[in-house]
Amino acid sequence: MPPLRMFTSGLQHVAAMYAGVVAPPMIVGPAVGLNAKETAFLMGASLFTAGIATLLQTLGFWRVGARLPFVNGVSFAGVTPMIAIGKDRGHDGIAVIFGAIIVASLLGFVLAPYFCKLVRFFPPVVTGTVITLIGVSLLPVAFNWSQGGNASAGDYGSTTNITMAAVTLVIVLALRKLLRGFLQQIAILLGLVIGTLIAIPVGITDFGAIGDADLVGFPTPFHFGAPQFEIAAIVSMCIVMLVCMTESTADMLALGKIVDRPADERTIEGGLRADTLGSALSPLFNGFMCSAFAQNIGLVAMTKVRSRFVVAVGGGILVVLGLVPVAASVIALVPLPVLGGAGIVLFGSVASSGIQTLATAALEKGENALIVAAAVGVGLIPIAAPDFYHAFPKDLLVVLDSGISTGCVVAILLNLAFNHLGRPAEKAAAPEEPTAGERPQDPMTLPLVH
Repeated sequence: MPPLRMFTSGLQHVAAMYAGVVAPPMIVGPAVGLNAKETAFLMGASLFTAGIATLLQTLGFWRVGARLPFVNGVSFAGVTPMIAIGKDRGHDGIAVIFGAIIVASLLGFVLAPYFCKLVRFFPPVVTGTVITLIGVSLLPVAFNWSQGGNASAGDYGSTTNITMAAVTLVIVLALRKLLRGFLQQIAILLGLVIGTLIAIPVGITDFGAIGDADLVGFPTPFHFGAPQFEIAAIVSMCIVMLVCMTESTADMLALGKIVDRPADERTIEGGLRADTLGSALSPLFNGFMCSAFAQNIGLVAMTKVRSRFVVAVGGGILVVLGLVPVAASVIALVPLPVLGGAGIVLFGSVASSGIQTLATAALEKGENALIVAAAVGVGLIPIAAPDFYHAFPKDLLVVLDSGISTGCVVAILLNLAFNHLGRPAEKAAAPEEPTAGERPQDPMTLPLVH
Protein backbone atom coordinates (compact mmCIF):
# COMPACT_ATOMS: atom_id res chain seq x y z
CA MET A 1 0.00 0.00 0.00
CA PRO A 2 1.14 3.62 -0.44
CA PRO A 3 3.06 4.98 2.57
CA LEU A 4 0.27 7.24 3.88
CA ARG A 5 -2.35 4.50 3.68
CA MET A 6 0.08 2.02 5.22
CA PHE A 7 0.75 4.37 8.13
CA THR A 8 -2.87 5.30 8.84
CA SER A 9 -4.02 1.68 8.62
CA GLY A 10 -1.24 0.65 11.00
CA LEU A 11 -2.13 3.51 13.33
CA GLN A 12 -5.72 2.29 13.37
CA HIS A 13 -4.51 -1.07 14.69
CA VAL A 14 -2.52 0.72 17.41
CA ALA A 15 -5.54 2.82 18.39
CA ALA A 16 -7.66 -0.32 18.67
CA MET A 17 -5.19 -2.14 20.93
CA TYR A 18 -3.61 0.69 22.92
CA ALA A 19 -5.86 0.48 25.96
CA GLY A 20 -5.45 -3.30 26.08
CA VAL A 21 -1.64 -2.99 26.13
CA VAL A 22 -1.38 -0.39 28.88
CA ALA A 23 -4.20 -1.75 31.07
CA PRO A 24 -2.28 -4.75 32.58
CA PRO A 25 0.72 -2.64 33.74
CA MET A 26 -1.74 -0.01 35.03
CA ILE A 27 -3.31 -2.74 37.19
CA VAL A 28 -0.20 -4.72 38.16
CA GLY A 29 2.07 -1.74 38.92
CA PRO A 30 0.12 -0.29 41.86
CA ALA A 31 -0.77 -3.79 43.11
CA VAL A 32 2.90 -4.72 43.60
CA GLY A 33 3.68 -1.36 45.18
CA LEU A 34 5.10 0.75 42.34
CA ASN A 35 4.57 4.50 42.31
CA ALA A 36 2.93 6.43 39.46
CA LYS A 37 6.19 7.14 37.62
CA GLU A 38 7.32 3.51 37.81
CA THR A 39 3.91 2.34 36.61
CA ALA A 40 4.15 4.75 33.67
CA PHE A 41 7.57 3.26 32.89
CA LEU A 42 5.97 -0.21 32.83
CA MET A 43 3.34 1.07 30.40
CA GLY A 44 5.97 2.42 28.01
CA ALA A 45 7.92 -0.83 28.25
CA SER A 46 4.76 -2.80 27.46
CA LEU A 47 4.19 -0.74 24.30
CA PHE A 48 7.81 -1.28 23.24
CA THR A 49 7.75 -5.05 23.79
CA ALA A 50 4.31 -5.38 22.15
CA GLY A 51 5.84 -3.74 19.07
CA ILE A 52 8.74 -6.19 19.04
CA ALA A 53 6.40 -9.18 19.43
CA THR A 54 4.15 -7.88 16.64
CA LEU A 55 7.12 -7.49 14.29
CA LEU A 56 8.18 -11.06 15.12
CA GLN A 57 4.68 -12.26 14.19
CA THR A 58 4.19 -10.30 10.98
CA LEU A 59 7.69 -10.25 9.46
CA GLY A 60 9.33 -13.14 11.28
CA PHE A 61 12.56 -14.96 10.58
CA TRP A 62 13.45 -18.61 10.12
CA ARG A 63 10.41 -20.48 11.51
CA VAL A 64 9.40 -17.74 13.91
CA GLY A 65 6.23 -15.80 13.09
CA ALA A 66 2.82 -16.64 11.67
CA ARG A 67 3.36 -14.06 8.90
CA LEU A 68 -0.28 -13.04 9.19
CA PRO A 69 -1.75 -9.61 10.10
CA PHE A 70 -1.48 -10.73 13.70
CA VAL A 71 -1.05 -8.25 16.57
CA ASN A 72 0.63 -9.18 19.85
CA GLY A 73 0.40 -7.38 23.16
CA VAL A 74 0.36 -7.90 26.92
CA SER A 75 -1.89 -10.81 27.85
CA PHE A 76 -4.75 -10.18 30.29
CA ALA A 77 -4.57 -13.87 31.28
CA GLY A 78 -1.51 -13.15 33.41
CA VAL A 79 -2.85 -10.18 35.37
CA THR A 80 -4.41 -12.09 38.29
CA PRO A 81 -1.49 -14.50 38.87
CA MET A 82 1.04 -11.69 38.51
CA ILE A 83 -0.74 -9.70 41.20
CA ALA A 84 -0.77 -12.81 43.42
CA ILE A 85 2.97 -13.29 42.85
CA GLY A 86 4.13 -9.73 43.39
CA LYS A 87 1.53 -8.13 45.65
CA ASP A 88 3.10 -5.44 47.87
CA ARG A 89 6.64 -6.72 47.13
CA GLY A 90 7.74 -3.72 45.06
CA HIS A 91 10.76 -4.23 42.83
CA ASP A 92 11.32 -7.75 44.18
CA GLY A 93 7.79 -8.70 43.15
CA ILE A 94 8.38 -7.43 39.61
CA ALA A 95 11.71 -9.31 39.45
CA VAL A 96 10.01 -12.58 40.47
CA ILE A 97 7.26 -12.02 37.89
CA PHE A 98 9.84 -11.42 35.17
CA GLY A 99 11.82 -14.53 36.14
CA ALA A 100 8.70 -16.69 35.98
CA ILE A 101 7.72 -15.24 32.59
CA ILE A 102 11.17 -15.99 31.14
CA VAL A 103 11.09 -19.65 32.22
CA ALA A 104 7.48 -20.18 31.12
CA SER A 105 8.15 -18.53 27.75
CA LEU A 106 11.24 -20.61 27.00
CA LEU A 107 9.27 -23.75 27.88
CA GLY A 108 6.50 -22.61 25.52
CA PHE A 109 9.05 -22.04 22.74
CA VAL A 110 10.26 -25.63 23.10
CA LEU A 111 6.68 -26.99 23.13
CA ALA A 112 5.52 -24.98 20.07
CA PRO A 113 6.34 -27.65 17.42
CA TYR A 114 4.31 -30.22 19.37
CA PHE A 115 1.47 -27.94 20.43
CA CYS A 116 0.79 -26.92 16.81
CA LYS A 117 0.04 -30.55 15.84
CA LEU A 118 -3.26 -30.18 17.70
CA VAL A 119 -4.55 -28.18 14.72
CA ARG A 120 -6.37 -31.22 13.32
CA PHE A 121 -8.53 -31.17 16.42
CA PHE A 122 -9.78 -27.68 15.49
CA PRO A 123 -12.41 -28.30 12.75
CA PRO A 124 -15.04 -25.61 11.95
CA VAL A 125 -17.30 -26.73 14.81
CA VAL A 126 -14.45 -25.99 17.24
CA THR A 127 -12.95 -22.91 15.60
CA GLY A 128 -16.35 -21.33 14.98
CA THR A 129 -17.29 -21.84 18.63
CA VAL A 130 -14.01 -20.40 19.89
CA ILE A 131 -14.08 -17.42 17.51
CA THR A 132 -17.62 -16.62 18.63
CA LEU A 133 -16.54 -16.85 22.28
CA ILE A 134 -13.57 -14.58 21.62
CA GLY A 135 -15.89 -11.87 20.33
CA VAL A 136 -18.50 -12.35 23.04
CA SER A 137 -15.83 -12.45 25.78
CA LEU A 138 -14.33 -9.19 24.57
CA LEU A 139 -17.64 -7.30 24.51
CA PRO A 140 -17.67 -6.78 28.32
CA VAL A 141 -14.31 -5.01 27.89
CA ALA A 142 -15.96 -2.60 25.44
CA PHE A 143 -18.90 -2.14 27.82
CA ASN A 144 -16.49 -1.37 30.69
CA TRP A 145 -14.63 1.18 28.55
CA SER A 146 -17.98 2.71 27.54
CA GLN A 147 -18.75 3.32 31.20
CA GLY A 148 -15.38 4.94 31.84
CA GLY A 149 -13.04 2.01 32.52
CA ASN A 150 -12.58 2.63 36.26
CA ALA A 151 -15.38 1.22 38.39
CA SER A 152 -14.22 3.21 41.42
CA ALA A 153 -14.44 6.58 39.62
CA GLY A 154 -17.32 8.87 40.44
CA ASP A 155 -18.44 9.18 36.82
CA TYR A 156 -18.32 5.45 36.09
CA GLY A 157 -21.41 4.50 34.11
CA SER A 158 -22.55 8.13 33.88
CA THR A 159 -24.92 9.22 31.14
CA THR A 160 -22.09 11.37 29.73
CA ASN A 161 -19.74 8.42 29.30
CA ILE A 162 -22.36 6.09 27.85
CA THR A 163 -23.67 8.83 25.53
CA MET A 164 -20.14 9.42 24.21
CA ALA A 165 -19.77 5.70 23.57
CA ALA A 166 -23.11 5.64 21.75
CA VAL A 167 -22.17 8.73 19.68
CA THR A 168 -18.87 7.11 18.67
CA LEU A 169 -20.66 3.88 17.75
CA VAL A 170 -23.11 5.79 15.54
CA ILE A 171 -20.25 7.76 13.94
CA VAL A 172 -18.34 4.59 13.07
CA LEU A 173 -21.44 2.95 11.60
CA ALA A 174 -22.31 6.09 9.61
CA LEU A 175 -18.76 6.39 8.26
CA ARG A 176 -18.79 2.73 7.20
CA LYS A 177 -22.08 3.34 5.41
CA LEU A 178 -21.28 6.68 3.75
CA LEU A 179 -17.59 6.46 2.91
CA ARG A 180 -15.99 4.46 0.14
CA GLY A 181 -12.58 2.98 -0.59
CA PHE A 182 -9.70 3.68 1.78
CA LEU A 183 -11.66 6.12 3.96
CA GLN A 184 -14.19 3.38 4.63
CA GLN A 185 -11.35 1.06 5.67
CA ILE A 186 -10.13 3.51 8.32
CA ALA A 187 -13.63 4.31 9.60
CA ILE A 188 -12.64 3.10 13.09
CA LEU A 189 -9.67 5.48 13.24
CA LEU A 190 -11.76 8.38 11.91
CA GLY A 191 -14.48 7.54 14.42
CA LEU A 192 -11.96 7.62 17.27
CA VAL A 193 -10.60 11.00 16.11
CA ILE A 194 -14.06 12.55 15.72
CA GLY A 195 -15.23 11.04 19.00
CA THR A 196 -12.19 12.45 20.81
CA LEU A 197 -12.76 15.93 19.34
CA ILE A 198 -16.38 15.83 20.50
CA ALA A 199 -15.24 14.64 23.95
CA ILE A 200 -13.03 17.71 24.48
CA PRO A 201 -15.87 20.22 25.12
CA VAL A 202 -17.76 17.49 26.99
CA GLY A 203 -14.85 17.41 29.46
CA ILE A 204 -13.80 13.76 29.47
CA THR A 205 -10.52 14.17 27.58
CA ASP A 206 -7.49 14.23 29.89
CA PHE A 207 -4.54 16.29 28.60
CA GLY A 208 -2.52 15.74 31.77
CA ALA A 209 -0.69 12.75 30.31
CA ILE A 210 1.01 14.94 27.67
CA GLY A 211 2.35 17.40 30.24
CA ASP A 212 3.76 14.65 32.47
CA ALA A 213 5.37 12.60 29.68
CA ASP A 214 9.10 12.67 28.88
CA LEU A 215 10.19 13.45 25.33
CA VAL A 216 12.43 10.37 25.04
CA GLY A 217 12.69 7.34 27.30
CA PHE A 218 14.30 3.97 26.59
CA PRO A 219 13.08 0.98 28.64
CA THR A 220 16.36 0.29 30.45
CA PRO A 221 17.02 -3.49 30.56
CA PHE A 222 16.16 -5.02 33.94
CA HIS A 223 15.19 -1.62 35.30
CA PHE A 224 13.70 -3.24 38.42
CA GLY A 225 16.63 -5.58 39.04
CA ALA A 226 17.77 -8.97 37.80
CA PRO A 227 15.00 -11.56 37.41
CA GLN A 228 14.39 -13.86 40.38
CA PHE A 229 13.18 -17.43 40.09
CA GLU A 230 10.65 -18.95 42.48
CA ILE A 231 9.09 -22.37 41.82
CA ALA A 232 5.51 -21.43 42.71
CA ALA A 233 5.62 -18.34 40.51
CA ILE A 234 7.11 -20.32 37.62
CA VAL A 235 4.39 -23.01 37.82
CA SER A 236 1.70 -20.33 37.88
CA MET A 237 3.08 -18.54 34.81
CA CYS A 238 3.56 -21.86 32.97
CA ILE A 239 -0.19 -22.42 33.32
CA VAL A 240 -0.77 -18.91 31.98
CA MET A 241 1.53 -19.67 29.04
CA LEU A 242 -0.49 -22.77 28.11
CA VAL A 243 -3.66 -20.70 28.27
CA CYS A 244 -2.07 -18.06 26.02
CA MET A 245 -0.90 -20.70 23.54
CA THR A 246 -4.41 -22.16 23.40
CA GLU A 247 -5.95 -18.73 22.79
CA SER A 248 -3.30 -17.82 20.20
CA THR A 249 -3.94 -21.06 18.32
CA ALA A 250 -7.65 -20.27 18.22
CA ASP A 251 -6.92 -16.67 17.15
CA MET A 252 -4.62 -17.79 14.33
CA LEU A 253 -7.25 -20.20 13.08
CA ALA A 254 -9.81 -17.38 13.23
CA LEU A 255 -7.56 -14.93 11.39
CA GLY A 256 -6.65 -17.55 8.80
CA LYS A 257 -10.35 -17.95 8.00
CA ILE A 258 -10.84 -14.18 7.75
CA VAL A 259 -7.90 -13.60 5.37
CA ASP A 260 -8.62 -16.75 3.31
CA ARG A 261 -5.31 -18.34 4.22
CA PRO A 262 -6.15 -21.23 6.57
CA ALA A 263 -3.59 -21.57 9.35
CA ASP A 264 -1.80 -24.90 8.95
CA GLU A 265 0.57 -26.56 11.42
CA ARG A 266 3.59 -24.64 10.21
CA THR A 267 1.79 -21.29 10.47
CA ILE A 268 0.64 -22.07 14.02
CA GLU A 269 4.08 -23.32 15.01
CA GLY A 270 5.66 -20.09 13.76
CA GLY A 271 3.01 -18.01 15.48
CA LEU A 272 3.48 -19.79 18.81
CA ARG A 273 7.24 -19.42 18.51
CA ALA A 274 6.81 -15.68 17.95
CA ASP A 275 4.45 -15.48 20.95
CA THR A 276 6.82 -17.30 23.25
CA LEU A 277 10.03 -15.68 21.97
CA GLY A 278 8.45 -12.25 22.29
CA SER A 279 7.36 -13.14 25.82
CA ALA A 280 10.87 -14.38 26.71
CA LEU A 281 12.45 -11.13 25.45
CA SER A 282 9.79 -8.93 27.03
CA PRO A 283 11.08 -9.04 30.65
CA LEU A 284 14.51 -7.95 29.40
CA PHE A 285 12.89 -4.60 28.57
CA ASN A 286 10.54 -4.69 31.59
CA GLY A 287 7.49 -5.98 29.72
CA PHE A 288 5.05 -8.77 30.50
CA MET A 289 3.92 -11.92 28.68
CA CYS A 290 2.74 -11.28 25.12
CA SER A 291 -0.13 -12.97 23.34
CA ALA A 292 -2.59 -12.43 20.48
CA PHE A 293 -4.93 -9.44 20.51
CA ALA A 294 -8.33 -10.59 19.31
CA GLN A 295 -9.69 -7.04 18.92
CA ASN A 296 -7.36 -6.51 15.98
CA ILE A 297 -8.74 -9.63 14.32
CA GLY A 298 -12.09 -7.84 14.40
CA LEU A 299 -10.45 -4.82 12.75
CA VAL A 300 -9.07 -7.01 9.93
CA ALA A 301 -12.50 -8.59 9.46
CA MET A 302 -14.21 -5.21 9.34
CA THR A 303 -11.77 -3.25 7.14
CA LYS A 304 -10.85 -6.15 4.81
CA VAL A 305 -7.24 -4.86 4.89
CA ARG A 306 -5.38 -8.17 5.06
CA SER A 307 -1.79 -7.05 4.57
CA ARG A 308 0.59 -8.22 7.27
CA PHE A 309 2.83 -5.28 6.41
CA VAL A 310 0.13 -2.88 7.61
CA VAL A 311 0.22 -4.60 11.00
CA ALA A 312 4.04 -4.58 10.88
CA VAL A 313 3.85 -0.78 10.53
CA GLY A 314 1.59 -0.82 13.57
CA GLY A 315 4.29 -2.80 15.39
CA GLY A 316 6.85 -0.17 14.41
CA ILE A 317 4.56 2.57 15.73
CA LEU A 318 4.29 0.70 19.04
CA VAL A 319 8.10 0.53 19.29
CA VAL A 320 8.32 4.30 18.68
CA LEU A 321 5.60 4.96 21.25
CA GLY A 322 7.59 2.93 23.75
CA LEU A 323 10.69 5.03 23.04
CA VAL A 324 8.89 8.39 22.92
CA PRO A 325 6.52 8.62 25.89
CA VAL A 326 5.14 11.99 24.78
CA ALA A 327 3.98 10.39 21.50
CA ALA A 328 2.34 7.57 23.42
CA SER A 329 0.46 10.12 25.51
CA VAL A 330 -1.15 11.57 22.36
CA ILE A 331 -2.74 8.17 21.64
CA ALA A 332 -3.80 8.09 25.29
CA LEU A 333 -5.92 11.19 24.66
CA VAL A 334 -8.67 8.95 23.27
CA PRO A 335 -11.16 8.69 26.16
CA LEU A 336 -12.15 5.17 27.14
CA PRO A 337 -15.87 5.78 26.44
CA VAL A 338 -14.94 6.72 22.87
CA LEU A 339 -12.79 3.60 22.57
CA GLY A 340 -15.63 1.54 24.05
CA GLY A 341 -18.09 2.71 21.40
CA ALA A 342 -15.71 1.66 18.63
CA GLY A 343 -14.90 -1.55 20.52
CA ILE A 344 -18.50 -2.73 20.33
CA VAL A 345 -18.19 -2.83 16.53
CA LEU A 346 -14.71 -4.37 16.62
CA PHE A 347 -15.49 -7.16 19.05
CA GLY A 348 -18.89 -7.79 17.54
CA SER A 349 -17.14 -8.33 14.19
CA VAL A 350 -15.11 -11.15 15.76
CA ALA A 351 -18.26 -12.87 17.02
CA SER A 352 -19.83 -12.40 13.60
CA SER A 353 -16.87 -14.15 11.98
CA GLY A 354 -17.33 -17.06 14.38
CA ILE A 355 -20.99 -17.38 13.45
CA GLN A 356 -20.03 -17.41 9.77
CA THR A 357 -17.58 -20.24 10.47
CA LEU A 358 -20.25 -22.19 12.38
CA ALA A 359 -22.46 -21.92 9.30
CA THR A 360 -19.99 -24.24 7.53
CA ALA A 361 -19.80 -26.75 10.41
CA ALA A 362 -22.73 -28.96 9.36
CA LEU A 363 -24.62 -28.37 12.60
CA GLU A 364 -27.57 -30.36 11.28
CA LYS A 365 -25.52 -33.56 11.26
CA GLY A 366 -24.23 -35.69 14.13
CA GLU A 367 -23.74 -34.04 17.50
CA ASN A 368 -22.13 -30.83 16.25
CA ALA A 369 -24.98 -28.65 17.49
CA LEU A 370 -24.62 -30.23 20.93
CA ILE A 371 -20.88 -29.52 20.90
CA VAL A 372 -21.54 -25.84 20.15
CA ALA A 373 -24.29 -25.60 22.78
CA ALA A 374 -22.17 -27.07 25.58
CA ALA A 375 -18.98 -25.20 24.69
CA VAL A 376 -20.69 -21.82 24.35
CA GLY A 377 -22.63 -22.43 27.57
CA VAL A 378 -19.48 -23.22 29.56
CA GLY A 379 -17.54 -20.42 27.87
CA LEU A 380 -20.16 -17.85 28.89
CA ILE A 381 -19.98 -18.73 32.60
CA PRO A 382 -17.16 -16.26 33.47
CA ILE A 383 -19.07 -13.52 31.62
CA ALA A 384 -22.58 -14.21 32.91
CA ALA A 385 -21.54 -15.25 36.46
CA PRO A 386 -18.06 -13.83 37.23
CA ASP A 387 -18.03 -15.34 40.76
CA PHE A 388 -19.15 -18.80 39.65
CA TYR A 389 -15.75 -20.40 40.41
CA HIS A 390 -14.96 -18.37 43.54
CA ALA A 391 -14.54 -21.50 45.72
CA PHE A 392 -11.99 -23.11 43.37
CA PRO A 393 -8.20 -22.98 43.97
CA LYS A 394 -6.64 -19.76 42.70
CA ASP A 395 -4.31 -21.59 40.30
CA LEU A 396 -7.33 -23.11 38.52
CA LEU A 397 -8.93 -19.69 38.16
CA VAL A 398 -6.26 -18.78 35.60
CA VAL A 399 -8.03 -21.17 33.21
CA LEU A 400 -11.59 -21.16 34.56
CA ASP A 401 -11.95 -17.37 34.52
CA SER A 402 -11.18 -17.34 30.80
CA GLY A 403 -14.33 -18.21 28.88
CA ILE A 404 -12.24 -18.55 25.72
CA SER A 405 -10.01 -21.19 27.30
CA THR A 406 -12.78 -23.20 28.98
CA GLY A 407 -14.99 -23.06 25.90
CA CYS A 408 -12.09 -24.12 23.71
CA VAL A 409 -11.25 -27.08 25.95
CA VAL A 410 -14.88 -28.22 26.09
CA ALA A 411 -15.27 -27.91 22.30
CA ILE A 412 -12.08 -29.91 21.66
CA LEU A 413 -12.98 -32.68 24.12
CA LEU A 414 -16.54 -33.04 22.85
CA ASN A 415 -15.37 -33.01 19.24
CA LEU A 416 -12.95 -35.82 20.13
CA ALA A 417 -15.67 -37.78 21.89
CA PHE A 418 -18.34 -37.40 19.19
CA ASN A 419 -16.36 -37.10 15.96
CA HIS A 420 -13.11 -39.01 16.52
CA LEU A 421 -13.27 -41.72 19.17
CA GLY A 422 -14.97 -44.90 17.96
CA ARG A 423 -15.84 -43.26 14.67
CA PRO A 424 -17.04 -45.72 12.00
CA ALA A 425 -14.84 -46.15 8.97
CA GLU A 426 -17.58 -45.00 6.60
CA LYS A 427 -17.63 -41.61 8.36
CA ALA A 428 -13.98 -40.97 7.70
CA ALA A 429 -14.89 -38.22 5.26
CA ALA A 430 -17.10 -36.32 7.68
CA PRO A 431 -18.44 -32.85 6.85
CA GLU A 432 -15.67 -31.40 9.01
CA GLU A 433 -12.95 -32.60 6.63
CA PRO A 434 -11.98 -30.35 3.71
CA THR A 435 -12.72 -31.56 0.21
CA ALA A 436 -9.92 -32.32 -2.19
CA GLY A 437 -10.13 -28.83 -3.69
CA GLU A 438 -10.11 -27.18 -0.27
CA ARG A 439 -7.41 -29.30 1.35
CA PRO A 440 -4.39 -27.19 2.33
CA GLN A 441 -0.97 -27.83 0.88
CA ASP A 442 1.64 -29.81 2.74
CA PRO A 443 2.91 -27.28 5.33
CA MET A 444 6.52 -28.04 4.35
CA THR A 445 5.85 -26.91 0.74
CA LEU A 446 4.34 -23.54 1.69
CA PRO A 447 6.62 -20.51 1.18
CA LEU A 448 7.71 -18.68 4.30
CA VAL A 449 6.82 -15.28 2.82
CA HIS A 450 3.34 -14.58 1.43
